[in-house]
Amino acid sequence: MVRGESVHPMAEAALRAAGTWGLETVCIRGDLALSGSPERSEFRCVVECANKRLLVLEVIRSQDRQKKQAIIDRLEFLAHAGLASAHPYLRATDGHQIVEVEGRLWQASTYVPGVPLGRPAYVYDGWRGKVMAEFLVDLRQASKYLPEVLTTVPFSILSYIDRLVGQIRPREPGVFEKIVPILAFLRKRLAPVHDLLPVAFCHGDYHPLNMIWSQAGLQAVIDWEFCGTKPESYDAALLIGCIGIEDPDALAGTLVRGFIRDLKTTQVLRETSWRVLVEMIIAIRFAWLSEWLRTKDREMIEMETVYLHLLMDHADDLMALWYKGNNPGT
Repeated sequence: MVRGESVHPMAEAALRAAGTWGLETVCIRGDLALSGSPERSEFRCVVECANKRLLVLEVIRSQDRQKKQAIIDRLEFLAHAGLASAHPYLRATDGHQIVEVEGRLWQASTYVPGVPLGRPAYVYDGWRGKVMAEFLVDLRQASKYLPEVLTTVPFSILSYIDRLVGQIRPREPGVFEKIVPILAFLRKRLAPVHDLLPVAFCHGDYHPLNMIWSQAGLQAVIDWEFCGTKPESYDAALLIGCIGIEDPDALAGTLVRGFIRDLKTTQVLRETSWRVLVEMIIAIRFAWLSEWLRTKDREMIEMETVYLHLLMDHADDLMALWYKGNNPGT
């Protein structure tokens, strides 16, 4: 049975697969929205159980199994370490979190309901900055004793940019011409210190659409596909960059300034990371540029290049605003 208008050929298969978790299912809840990127799996849906419990069932690609298991293991560790916003995947009756049913690989997690994010007005909700900062502090604490087997080789955003630019230069000469000044800026201001920056375990895709919100708090943080060891400011820089692309004026707004102030107060980031925060924001935006190029979204490609120049041109102004007197947000 499927409740709601969204009917998928895989719906019946999902109901059968749920039995692997010992669940007595009632229906597929096609009327419930799923947060996060649908590209993370081949198929996903919400299943309602006889006891009214709601679960998310997903079909994953066979080539992604090892990567998915590593993410599952990290989430389980973080949840057991007290990170309330990390919701671990469920173990089936055989003890595994990834199970094969009818030739497909399935995983299951608890469905977390949320309140829609009001875009773009949310970028001026000061209370969200505090909540977002608290999560990063909690993540740092929970991952403090992450076993070495669950860590990754430190990610280099500069190496990533080099590979991306190698593709852009021959395929998108117009875009390449626009980013040449940005690349020079990063070579001058980020490259000399990048490899010396402190690293930490990061979510890797930390932005408001990967958060499930309540009316005044955070229910869950989702889409951990890019989690791993990165420069410790990575999540903070990614988040600020996403706020600014919604509305550049929000970079001086209460959310961003409160977020920075609270992070500074907790000392979760070290001095060397703070000093190149704007440069890190700019560098990470190249990952978004890559996404717009992949989807051939010409409007977003143009917007992104304009945004990169805006960040570069106002880098010192932003630093002065956020970091005046060693006290960001004052």
